[in-house]
Amino acid sequence: MNVITSWDEVPLFDREEAEADFWAVTRVDMRLMESAVASASEASDSVSVTLRFDPRMLSRIKRLARCRFLNYQSMIKQWLSERLEQELREQQVPQSRIR
Repeated sequence: MNVITSWDEVPLFDREEAEADFWAVTRVDMRLMESAVASASEASDSVSVTLRFDPRMLSRIKRLARCRFLNYQSMIKQWLSERLEQELREQQVPQSRIR
């Protein structure tokens, strides 16, 4: 069985079958898994920030959040998280084409 010691060793898969074949013969090193869990728990700490919104924009955000049965601050945090992931994915695409 192959053991990966870095997340960089996990290739990008074009099909679920290819990913299943990879994980059938590969496992994650325990230290790598533990470091991923540790960093995830560290990320749960939060820091307060202050943002200034136009009052009309804030009202629209609050209205939208109410329609979704969400707290508006949580919804904004979710939006920021989703956008950050999208930006990071888009940054990685050109790098993978160079290799």
